[in-house]
Amino acid sequence: MRIRAEWLAQGELQRVLGLLQDAGYQAWTVGGCVRNTLMGMPVADVDIATDARPGHVMELAGAAGFRAVPTGIDHGTVTVVTGSAAFEITTFRKDVETDGRRAVVAFSDTLNEDAQRRDFTMNAIYADRDGQIADPVGGYADAGARRLRFIGDAHDRIREDALRSLRFFRFYAWYGDTDQGPDPDAVAAIAELTGLLDRLSRERVGAEMMKLLSAPDPAASLALMKHTGVLSHILPGADPDTIGVLVAFEGQLDLAPDPLRRLAALGGEDTAKNLRLSRREEAGLRLRREIAAGPEPAGQAAYRHGADAAIDGALVLAAGLGSPPPADLVAEARRGGAQKFPVAAADLIDRMQGPALGQCLNRLEARWLASDFTMTRDDLLAIAAAHD
Repeated sequence: MRIRAEWLAQGELQRVLGLLQDAGYQAWTVGGCVRNTLMGMPVADVDIATDARPGHVMELAGAAGFRAVPTGIDHGTVTVVTGSAAFEITTFRKDVETDGRRAVVAFSDTLNEDAQRRDFTMNAIYADRDGQIADPVGGYADAGARRLRFIGDAHDRIREDALRSLRFFRFYAWYGDTDQGPDPDAVAAIAELTGLLDRLSRERVGAEMMKLLSAPDPAASLALMKHTGVLSHILPGADPDTIGVLVAFEGQLDLAPDPLRRLAALGGEDTAKNLRLSRREEAGLRLRREIAAGPEPAGQAAYRHGADAAIDGALVLAAGLGSPPPADLVAEARRGGAQKFPVAAADLIDRMQGPALGQCLNRLEARWLASDFTMTRDDLLAIAAAHD
């Protein structure tokens, strides 16, 4: 079995792989780059696995004129920078001890041991510099069938790292065949071990949820999370029933997936706290829910809060009602977001000051909004003059 891909043929990657192999070490690309190539999906990063110890990797890289950065050297990872590219090179590892959050690892000399400590079979496919595949756990067939399976016993993999339960849902959304359905052994293990999620930091939980919600269509995964009890465990009160409708509306309007928009539709109690959102994310989520709860014309909402927030709020409302949004929603929001109130305080300062000035500006702005942004500066100043 062999893969052919532009990223594998790139000179800088070939030099790094050759650097290791010419020194007598194994050098394999592994993980997402191989998986995505087999599945016909874009490749963002290239990771390399080797039996060379981190110190040897740094020595070889330095001797070749590359910059080697010990980004995770305690865990066997060195980042080699070759001008315009950077590659994470990690020594084969095996788990010595796990506690559900992190693992104590030891370096290994074999690719098979390295594969056994990974999470899913489709993430444990290796390719050498010629594209020749090594498939120690059956990931090749699973990737071809878009079948997501844990390596070995699902219970064992989850006990090693509870985050793998959430990763399962994220990977299922991105790479699984939802028509075929999820692996029943994985689903059963996740449901039985839901309590292990309490060992995870909320930052890790939130990061996984945002990646899941960024998938083209996370509806099936979210429904599965609800079925297993995971969703209510990490985000009480969340209900994924509207997500499929929301995704359909996004498609109708040709909008890219947006995790905050979907999170606003998902609902839930203390979302920012339970998922440890950043302050910016929390503010964005709150704004979208407020727009959805207190609807006003999309143009006006966009004028007040920005076009993106107005579009998202309107879509969340539409999904909740099960009623398609207006076909011109995006255009109206973009139009409203580009508007600028044509009257400033300086235009009225010679007539009034203090509270009276602020009240007048508010009245004029309300009239301008009611006119759908059509009233001109002269129109508004004439109204102000009539009330002097």
